Amino acid sequence: MKTKSTSVGVEGRDRSEPDWRWARRWGVPVAWLTLCVVWSSTWLVIKIGLRDLPPISYAGIRFLVAIIVLFAVSVGRVSLLPRRRSDYLLLAFTGVLMFALNYGLLFWGELHVSSGLAAVLQATIPMFGMVFAHLMLPEEPLQLPKLLGALLAIGGVAMICERLLGFSGVMAFWGGLGIILGAASAAFSNVLLKARAIQLAPAMMAAWQMIFGAAPLLLIGFMVEGNPLKFHWSVVSMFCLLYLAVIGSALTFLLLYWLLPRMTVARLQAIALITPPGAVALGWAVGGETFSLWSLLGACLVLAGVWMIFRKGDEPEPVIQEG
Repeated sequence: MKTKSTSVGVEGRDRSEPDWRWARRWGVPVAWLTLCVVWSSTWLVIKIGLRDLPPISYAGIRFLVAIIVLFAVSVGRVSLLPRRRSDYLLLAFTGVLMFALNYGLLFWGELHVSSGLAAVLQATIPMFGMVFAHLMLPEEPLQLPKLLGALLAIGGVAMICERLLGFSGVMAFWGGLGIILGAASAAFSNVLLKARAIQLAPAMMAAWQMIFGAAPLLLIGFMVEGNPLKFHWSVVSMFCLLYLAVIGSALTFLLLYWLLPRMTVARLQAIALITPPGAVALGWAVGGETFSLWSLLGACLVLAGVWMIFRKGDEPEPVIQEG
């Protein structure tokens, strides 16, 4: 059976084929920058919403609303179901890692650390992603500058966590470590999805992951935090929930999984390098948060290390797959 070419030619190109050249020139950078801007804002929105809502249920309901939005915009446009049984297993596993473990720990951790600090700790995502990509993606090997950058970032994380233990209490220390563990699980989820490419629309990939990830969050939240109908549903908390669900989840993960086959893992996860400065600035300007000089120094080491990871190296062009 003849396979339709996905290459972009100057002459004779089938006009029904997507113009990946245009997508990479404009669509990719616009989508990448949108993720940077939106995810810079979500940290403070999470922190504000936690004033009224308990963390586990807050995260679970966020993704429940996002699932409804993703299915609503996808009905009649794309296939809603994965093609293979193994796809369900992969989406379930990565969904638990990305949404249940990562966001469960993140929302809980932000009870004990500032939104800006949480963003800095999650800036370790590309560091973990770099290591996982080296082990699982032959086309993205680990290089010495990247390794040195990773070590520098680890030093910054250690500095931040030591300060949390000494000045903010044991719970802040464990909250920070929990966020880092969540970052590692998110990085592994992204790399595994790229290594085991699924023939499914980005919106549905995000939706199915959220289904498997939100289920344990909602169950644990109901058992530990009580009936969501009895929560303090203020106007502010409902706005925070809807912003995180529609803009911070449905839109962003649709863009993330659209970008996944079009960028290397390293470049895609470099978003985590951009969001901390934005989160810290918003937390200081709008949320009234403080950021000690010691923690700021540790944050600078983290960001400098992650910058070293991405400043050099020839990276292969990703292969665009149809379907």
